[in-house]
Amino acid sequence: MNKDVVILTGAGQIGMAIARRVGFGKKIVVGDKSMKNAEAVAKIMNDAGFDAVPIEMDLSSRESILNLIGEAQKYGEISMLINAAGVSPSQAPIEAILKVDLYGTAVLLEEVGKVIKEGGVGVTISSQSGWRMPALTAEQDELLATTPADELLQLEMLQPKNIKDTLHAYQMAKRCNEKRVMAESVKWGERGARLNDIAPGIIVTPLAIDEFNGPRGDFYKNMFAKCPAGRPGTADEVANVAELLMGPAGAFITGSTILIDGGATASYFYGPLKPEK
Repeated sequence: MNKDVVILTGAGQIGMAIARRVGFGKKIVVGDKSMKNAEAVAKIMNDAGFDAVPIEMDLSSRESILNLIGEAQKYGEISMLINAAGVSPSQAPIEAILKVDLYGTAVLLEEVGKVIKEGGVGVTISSQSGWRMPALTAEQDELLATTPADELLQLEMLQPKNIKDTLHAYQMAKRCNEKRVMAESVKWGERGARLNDIAPGIIVTPLAIDEFNGPRGDFYKNMFAKCPAGRPGTADEVANVAELLMGPAGAFITGSTILIDGGATASYFYGPLKPEK
């Protein structure tokens, strides 16, 4: 019997927390570059009564993304996308961050948007980081939103001479994710489907722990210590927002980004995290 299918990309804590909220009664296809990670998350979910299957996929490859979609369609119509895949500034060089987080996400949203079921819904995970770099021009934002995916990495603003470091690359990627969600949501809407974005702050996951122990560890610890919440968040708190966005209570929300960062961005602009001039 065919089921509605959930595609989960990124076998991590945030993606799994969201899938546990919305994946009951559906086939969950767990894609990750590490088959070991995909198998581990699928096992945890299957042991909890879900119906999950792992698949190896590389978000930086259109071919791999199309293969993932093709495998998912063997089980039924794709009704949900949870994109939680990506790499952080401490995990990868500039080129990899742009290829995975920026280009790969654009391709995934585009390709799933071509086959998403009527009434379907998607959510992608960006980051608070995209909110803190200087504002881009309207023209630059439009280029990030609408440039054909295979031409994105040729944009002048994304050339190595214009990217200062891995953090800047990550910020550009996440800004692009948010603009891309806006543009793609219009296309998804033509199929009667919705697409939104969540921009988390410091969420305790293995990826975040890499950051805490990396070269910017003190920066991140200071950030959550001086945000209004005074602490990092949890994957389940991100899942709370995703459950709203992906469920009937969020039926009028599409093309949006929800910032969930304990107030860190607010503190960055108007509080103790504001950079000294």
